[in-house]
Amino acid sequence: MIPKEPGSYVLIMELPTSVTIRVGHLGRLRFVRGWYAYAGSACGPGGLKARLRRHRRAAKSKHWHVDYLRAYAQPTSVWYSVGLQRRECSWAEALSELSGASMPAPRFGASDCRCAAHLFHFPTSPAKSDFASSVDVPVLEEVFDV
Repeated sequence: MIPKEPGSYVLIMELPTSVTIRVGHLGRLRFVRGWYAYAGSACGPGGLKARLRRHRRAAKSKHWHVDYLRAYAQPTSVWYSVGLQRRECSWAEALSELSGASMPAPRFGASDCRCAAHLFHFPTSPAKSDFASSVDVPVLEEVFDV
């Protein structure tokens, strides 16, 4: 069960078919079918539980870059860690170094930092064990009913 505390997360999503999406100020972007991992943080009211509940809802206003992709991609799981320290940037870097990772859209999810992006594409589902071994805190996982 995902806690109400603040924390950092990686949302894992599957995109069944390639699609071109207009993503806010980033413009029209092409996303190829496969798996996507998005690094974020949840430090507001309701913490991780509230943020991930929102990400799982299909119909919603589009506030974050990931909301645009989420309209087409299905969340399958989330990797997370509880704590006030915002790890989304270091976690994005860790995702970028995983085998098979590619950056589909420069600056995606990184409009408020200096990261190249917070979203990465994988041809097959990325392994939590590989990610967890490359970060400095224990990482929990919640698998969603699809």
